[in-house]
Amino acid sequence: MSKNMNTLDRRVRALVVAPVAIVVGILIGPGSIGAIVLYALAAVMLATSAIGFCPLYSLFHWSSRGQQSLTH
Repeated sequence: MSKNMNTLDRRVRALVVAPVAIVVGILIGPGSIGAIVLYALAAVMLATSAIGFCPLYSLFHWSSRGQQSLTH
């Protein structure tokens, strides 16, 4: 499993998307189904930003890292 996310992508997930999902979840009601889904989304965003690998990017063969030089 190689990293497929660049630093900016990781920071946006950890510092913008996850906190916004948590706040919106709190605003719509902490025990509601929508809030639980948002909390799960926030957890996924934090986990993928921590490890630098997004399974969805891998599924579609995407990478936000750009071209990587091959070392021999």
